[in-house]
Amino acid sequence: MREARPGVVIHQLTDLPQVVSGPPSEEALRANARVRGEGTRNLTEAAISAGARRFIAQSIAWVYAPGPEPHSEDDPLDRQAAGPAAISIAGVLTLERLTLDSPPLEGVVLRYGQLYGPGTWNTSQGGRVPVHVDAAAHAALLAIGAPHVGVFNIAEEKSLVSSERARRLLGWSSDFRLAA
Repeated sequence: MREARPGVVIHQLTDLPQVVSGPPSEEALRANARVRGEGTRNLTEAAISAGARRFIAQSIAWVYAPGPEPHSEDDPLDRQAAGPAAISIAGVLTLERLTLDSPPLEGVVLRYGQLYGPGTWNTSQGGRVPVHVDAAAHAALLAIGAPHVGVFNIAEEKSLVSSERARRLLGWSSDFRLAA
């Protein structure tokens, strides 16, 4: 990374299986949480060492604490979760803290909904927090040059979360699709 000297680093690494038939196993969740923790730590340190100015990280939008919906980015995450959810939330909390609190990096967290579309686990929209893979990728592109930092929900309307902040500050739309 030092040789490349990127101005922006985008972290969308996961350690999830290519195919799932049901909820991911506890082993898969632990591996993914490890990438969110150790992987993010390694990437932020490398980004700082290379002189990057901005760090953009993929998070998830379905880990908010119970409360009024739709959730905004200011709502607390579910730190009281138990079982498999607690594993994911621990990884998310570490990823988001490192992304937002690693000066001099400008941190941007994109809390994606559950991806659907080509190349994802879901070919059609489903779940309580959907987002098309093209619209999610477009959010990352917009975050590169946006003057704003912080946390942004990236999900379709009428879901568990509000993406109003991303629409207003990033110019993002859940309707974005790549041309065929």
